[in-house]
Amino acid sequence: MNLIPAVVKDEAFIAEAEKYQHDENNFHLWWLGQSGYLLLWKGKRVLIDPYLSDSLTRKYATTNKPHIRMCERVVDPQLLKNILIVTSSHNHTDHLDGESLIPLIKNNPLITFIIPEANREFVCDRAHIPKDFPVGLSEGKSVTIDDFTFHCVPAKHNEIDRDENGNCKFMGYIIRFGKWSIYHSGDTLWYDGMVELLKPFKVDLALLPINGNDPARGVAGNLNTKEAAELGKAIGAQVVIPCHYDMFTFNTADPKDFAKEAEKIAQGYHVLEIGGHFSSSFFAE
Repeated sequence: MNLIPAVVKDEAFIAEAEKYQHDENNFHLWWLGQSGYLLLWKGKRVLIDPYLSDSLTRKYATTNKPHIRMCERVVDPQLLKNILIVTSSHNHTDHLDGESLIPLIKNNPLITFIIPEANREFVCDRAHIPKDFPVGLSEGKSVTIDDFTFHCVPAKHNEIDRDENGNCKFMGYIIRFGKWSIYHSGDTLWYDGMVELLKPFKVDLALLPINGNDPARGVAGNLNTKEAAELGKAIGAQVVIPCHYDMFTFNTADPKDFAKEAEKIAQGYHVLEIGGHFSSSFFAE
């Protein structure tokens, strides 16, 4: 099949990010596919849940659950330099990809790696890093790295799963910097108390999955298009950007359906193309 083209990729992607390196007024965000993003603010770069390889396509090629890729890779992880922070929200490979993380960490020796504390041993084994390298968080915990504060909230995928110490294995992050607040849910369903937990953060931008929860796929599920729009509305997010679609043929959704649901309830939204760019200047439009 013909892959969905990236708007920009590899060296052109790096060059586009460089154009905004000295913007002191706005933050910038690029969708890397699935639930991966590059966040740039005042020259500082945060990489959120990057999946920048074909590791899952190769892994499942001869199984009854082939992960047939739909879109081009946006950027070779070898090209990513000057990354301040990288995150993983949980252990599934499209959110914790060794083939993305190993070269990234090698080329960014001062990087901070934020993970669920419950997953420390697994993460370190997959990323080939020392056990004390990542910063581990769990529900209600936070950490400030430079100008970015990460607050940890639970994610339900398909349960709110914890280790023997009560630490969440699946997490979402509220990222606060300057006057902005971004919610990256990780993979999650809607759960009791979720809205009450998120509303106090006054989220400007919510990055939410829309691929839904179909047990026939044989994988844990997520919010669907309607739920993602309604969650954004319920927590007071100015804008929702949908994600977790157009990566694998067996586990996707149509962002046009999300757009219709958002419009029904007057929820602000922005649908990005693969490699597409969003700026906080959008809020003023």
